[in-house]
Amino acid sequence: MPERLLDVLALDAHYGDFQALFGVSLNVTEGEVVAVIGANGAGKSTLLKCIAGAMPALRDAIVFAGRPIGDLPAHEIVARGIALVPEGRRLFPSLTVEENLLIGGQLGRTGPWTLKRVYDLFPMLAERAQQPSTSLSGGQQQMVAIGRALMAMPRLLLLDEPSLGLAPHVVDQVFEVIAGIHADGVAVLLVEQNIVQAFAIAARAYVLEQGRIVAEGTPAVLARDARIREAYLGQQ
Repeated sequence: MPERLLDVLALDAHYGDFQALFGVSLNVTEGEVVAVIGANGAGKSTLLKCIAGAMPALRDAIVFAGRPIGDLPAHEIVARGIALVPEGRRLFPSLTVEENLLIGGQLGRTGPWTLKRVYDLFPMLAERAQQPSTSLSGGQQQMVAIGRALMAMPRLLLLDEPSLGLAPHVVDQVFEVIAGIHADGVAVLLVEQNIVQAFAIAARAYVLEQGRIVAEGTPAVLARDARIREAYLGQQ
């Protein structure tokens, strides 16, 4: 049986006086792909930011590999094996493609991901290694962002809207890459509005609405829920 890798336990999150998350609980086991779906403003990105240490949380509200990490800063969370691919990619515009990738490995975690392996995964990045990251297309920039996260040698990869703003054929390529990363044993927590793609790759999914988990289960079970079909899949 795979071991439990991540537990989020009754997580609350605030932006000043505004509460964005209300008692959110979810889990991810070793090597599993779990999706979090929901409309804009539901709190999906806030959830990932809390797990990644970019927003404050109570220490015991987030447990990774059996240890509470909710109050740790982002660099310590990366050092423990969690890497975030943020919404909008957030590359360093003054750096080349290769320099952006190398930043992902600056903490020196050991693992299988090298520049060569990232370039094998994304051959077009090898061809553009010395170009500014801003010269790339949106899809290529997303590949740099994923490659940078892999260079941190994650046990858990957090993906925030990886298909956002990409052409449909590029979205297909990105999800093929995610499937390949998962096949290598990396657990994935995926926040995504493209529900069809998310359900195709995830073993389980959670539905987040107005900062609260309102449903969870396998994609097959959730897709049979009439309200979820109508709200997220456009089906009656």
